[in-house]
Amino acid sequence: MTSPSPALVPEPGVYVPTVTFFKPSTSSSARQAPLEIATQCLHSVHLAKNGIRGLVLMGSTGEAIHLSRTERFELLSGVREGLTEAGFPDYPIIAGVLTNSVDEALEWLGDAKEAGAQWGLVLAPGYFGGVANQENLLEWYTLVADASPIPILLYDALDLVEFKALITEIRRYNYPGVTNNIMIGLETYTALAAHPNIVGCKMSHGNVSHHLQVSLDPAIDHSNFRVFSGFGQQLGPIVLFGAAGVIDGLAAIYPATVARLFELSAKRPVEPEALKEIQKLQFVVSRAEEKLGKWGIVGIKEGIYRVLNFGNMEGGRLPLKGSLPEGEWSSWNVAMDSMMEIEKTLQQ
Repeated sequence: MTSPSPALVPEPGVYVPTVTFFKPSTSSSARQAPLEIATQCLHSVHLAKNGIRGLVLMGSTGEAIHLSRTERFELLSGVREGLTEAGFPDYPIIAGVLTNSVDEALEWLGDAKEAGAQWGLVLAPGYFGGVANQENLLEWYTLVADASPIPILLYDALDLVEFKALITEIRRYNYPGVTNNIMIGLETYTALAAHPNIVGCKMSHGNVSHHLQVSLDPAIDHSNFRVFSGFGQQLGPIVLFGAAGVIDGLAAIYPATVARLFELSAKRPVEPEALKEIQKLQFVVSRAEEKLGKWGIVGIKEGIYRVLNFGNMEGGRLPLKGSLPEGEWSSWNVAMDSMMEIEKTLQQ
């Protein structure tokens, strides 16, 4: 019997959880603003040209739950076509999978493969919160991975019970709500990392210890299981200790700067001059992330429009429609001006 081919593993680097662009609401009589795939492609190509290793489309930031099955497919396949036409035919695309049903998760994954995505980022099924214990999580992910037509990454969120001190700030810019505060345990990670069709994870929480323990676990084959953070604030520290990179929203606005921070942090050995630059960049990135993160999708979309002139300032689909309060963006000047100064020296 022929052994199955090894699963494709995402390369280390900075990935962007892209927003989904919509046309202005005044452009259509439809109930909701239609997709703007042309702008989606232009932004994707800009990221590809400026150091971003790959895209996460239709994740939480991409509002997948606000789109129909047809729209999700059109967006994924449209971006794949746009990247190919721009000279990036095999550019990495990870498709978000945000559903609690095993069969529906497999439906999303099948559609993602057909549309041209190489991986699926599968959110932990958190509708029933704490009822979904670690044994059930292990079985759920195993069933999905066994039948998925593409390799998958695990998508984790914050355990608010264990980290009560972080609740106020983290709830503003993280995604504990999308998994109802469920968290994949360390032993569960170790078990799932051994599955041949599970090739990594995104940890969207502030627990650096968990990032490091999974990244350094000697029981995990790290050439076949990549650990990514959802926080650019953690990029330097976690990459220096074995993580594969970040899936970071700030990089949607300032891709070259975040990519440069990764490049320096991943290089071995870390020379003294490089460490100084890492420290400088990490401070600037962390400061900007704190500002941007308070407003999540709305803040990222407005930042993309103001800095890169892609999209508009109408926010997402309901209930995420709207822009930042008057004067909010200008209050970020110290952080964002520092990012822009660096970005201009690096951008292609």
